[in-house]
Amino acid sequence: MRRFSLWMKAHPAFGDSLIAGLLLLFDLGFGVEAVDRGVSFSAYLAVTLLMLGPLPFRRHHPLGSSYLILGGAFLQLFSHGSYDLGIPVRMSDFALAIALYTLVASTNRKTALIYSGWLLAGTLLWAIFQVGELQAVFLVFMVFVIFGFSWAMGEFVGARRAYQREMEQRLVLLETERDQQAKIAVGEERSRIARELHDVVAHAVSVMIVHADGAAYTIRSQPEVAENAVRTIADTGRLALTEMRRLLGVLRSEDAETQWAPQPDARGVVELAESTRAAGVPVRLEITGDVDDLPVGVGLSVYRIVQEALTNTIKHAGSGTTAMVRLARTPEELRLEVVDNGFGTPHDVVKVSGGNGLIGMRERAAVLGGEFEAGPNPGGGWRVRATFPLAA
Repeated sequence: MRRFSLWMKAHPAFGDSLIAGLLLLFDLGFGVEAVDRGVSFSAYLAVTLLMLGPLPFRRHHPLGSSYLILGGAFLQLFSHGSYDLGIPVRMSDFALAIALYTLVASTNRKTALIYSGWLLAGTLLWAIFQVGELQAVFLVFMVFVIFGFSWAMGEFVGARRAYQREMEQRLVLLETERDQQAKIAVGEERSRIARELHDVVAHAVSVMIVHADGAAYTIRSQPEVAENAVRTIADTGRLALTEMRRLLGVLRSEDAETQWAPQPDARGVVELAESTRAAGVPVRLEITGDVDDLPVGVGLSVYRIVQEALTNTIKHAGSGTTAMVRLARTPEELRLEVVDNGFGTPHDVVKVSGGNGLIGMRERAAVLGGEFEAGPNPGGGWRVRATFPLAA
């Protein structure tokens, strides 16, 4: 039963077809009596097809199928609505309640209210045709109860679907945030390893230079001291080489794509915008001027600042947020701006990347002689700005 239920959920048109087929059987059964009472068989069949035929397509085309069902109801009303069929309503009339439920759950309240107005008008006309019958008032009351129940069910299911979509969007955002944070962490670790490598090499080279100078001064007067200095140079070089191999081995342990990929530059901002859009945050990208031949340091800093800012937007701005990335190059400077309209707080944003997100962006700009500022927008959201000088 669980497998069948999951299959039915994956193929909703099959379940709707079963409902339509069941209503069709009962409707055709009552049709025999209706034809005997003088109802045109062609009119009765046309109403049946109009009201039950669209049911299997109501999920994919809710508005069109609902109004086809409504058209069938009005055709019934004006063709044989006043006949005494021995029954208060036809079985196909329940398709109106299903259509109202579909509109409430799948579209919006305005569309559903307009459709409800047509249902109200048709119900009142149907009541007029039933004037003289003692049960007319009770039947109208029952019709409104059925339509009210359909509306309530549509609201419940629609709210549940909206909640499920929001949860799915949050999961996508969280996964993207996790990937972005992982990439940032990898970049930070590579930078740490590079600094360690620099320290190792710089220390080793300094020691080797000092001993080489000492050996040069003492090679004639004190050959034993010079020999020890040369031996120290060799030992220091071997230790430095071993340490370099160890650290470089860590860097080479990543996958081939990362191993051979060059450092990103400003051109990679386009890919950042696309990946952020895929995460559910619409991003507009405006580039003024040529950013393909920027200095290596400026291009890398632009990429990292945009990456960090968009990661902050994904994590803290909330659902329904849009972002804008602007790059403007002039002969003297490059201006960068990342703006979003989310509701994240400055306290939340400062916490990104272990509390160093804004600090890291400010340092990147300062190292290159640029300026950096970040803060909330007056109208809501968060704004990051950076300026890099380009003149020699």
